[in-house]
Amino acid sequence: MSKIEELIAQYCPDGVKFGTIGTVASCYAGATPKTGVLEFWEGGTIPWMSSGEVNKGFVYDTEKKITQLGYEKSSTKIVPSNTVVIALAGQGKTRGMVALTKISLCTNQSLCSIISKETIKSEFLYYFLKTQYKKLRDISSGDGTRGGLNLQMIREFLIPIPPLPIQKEIVNILDKFTALEAELEAELEARKRQYEYYRNELLSFEGKEVAWKTLGEIGEFIRGSGLQKTDFRESGVGCIHYGQIYTYYGTSATETKSFVSEELAMKLRKAKKGDLVIAGVSENIEDVCKAVVWLGDEEICISGDSWAFRHNQNPKFIGYLLQTDRFLEFKKKYAQGAKVTRLRSGSLPTFIVPIPPLEDQECIVAILDKFDALVNDISVGLPAEITARRQQYEYYRGKLLTFEPLAVAQ
Repeated sequence: MSKIEELIAQYCPDGVKFGTIGTVASCYAGATPKTGVLEFWEGGTIPWMSSGEVNKGFVYDTEKKITQLGYEKSSTKIVPSNTVVIALAGQGKTRGMVALTKISLCTNQSLCSIISKETIKSEFLYYFLKTQYKKLRDISSGDGTRGGLNLQMIREFLIPIPPLPIQKEIVNILDKFTALEAELEAELEARKRQYEYYRNELLSFEGKEVAWKTLGEIGEFIRGSGLQKTDFRESGVGCIHYGQIYTYYGTSATETKSFVSEELAMKLRKAKKGDLVIAGVSENIEDVCKAVVWLGDEEICISGDSWAFRHNQNPKFIGYLLQTDRFLEFKKKYAQGAKVTRLRSGSLPTFIVPIPPLEDQECIVAILDKFDALVNDISVGLPAEITARRQQYEYYRGKLLTFEPLAVAQ
């Protein structure tokens, strides 16, 4: 029998009491000091949490701080450390997400602060509400982008209220899982920095005799056209839309996520095996001109605002060159546009790259492939271990936070 089972047998053998959040906690909404008033924000010292920060999970600091005057002139409230915060509204997946404060702070009007009373541990409530994301989304009003929760919905939300010794043991177990996941993520981040360092070093060729040529000298750029997301089909001819290059693909690919009909494919430009498919536009400098090396045997269609770069070098070697800090600095020099970023017309073919012998390119690619798999491949290395630990954590969290309701005498 596990420790939890022993505690349940000791404290609540007939089931666990359920009640609403409003019976075990106080719920408050925040507010935003007027953004155009400098004295409400400039030099602020009071942490102020926006709804966009709820995805942090544990909140140790906030991106913005308000002044004492800003606090006094708005209806926001300072809530203590270990307050559960839930997003009442927000774009995308924000609504229904939960965080736990690790400092005293105040929040904006799109967040509900839940301050626990003696019968419920804040940490227990935080972990439980993280399992209720879908249910919270379902009860909120409106559609997927404009819907919202309100304080009354939160107060009336039903939760288990097991005895405090059981809550404490569950929190201890889940804290250990959380700490392990954080350690793995920190290690992964360190490995990524190490990988980026060695990638830059291996591809710098500083002090070495090697030919340097522009991309335009070693290959040709084939502009895509005509492919829209609405053209996607469940099967057919493989295709890559430019937006998928920085949201879905890694360094290389042998299969596509999407397909188009054979009829449409006949009208579209294509990438061949060994081509780099390059995104011509993005919302930021880091993602613009991100490339995926196509290594599949079949030709695939490419969208407008992307290029197929065709050449006679090791394709992954060229792909890795477009991941270096040197290429990032090149992009910063030629980037233009505010909301939509692209490189100045005709600039990409002028990027100068080292061209060592093909056998040297192959050796460098072999080294970088190992690093790349370690930090990016979800089937091996640290990403695979993090995924496995996360699945294990979610499984046990679900088991630990599922209770038999207290039987009601007839």
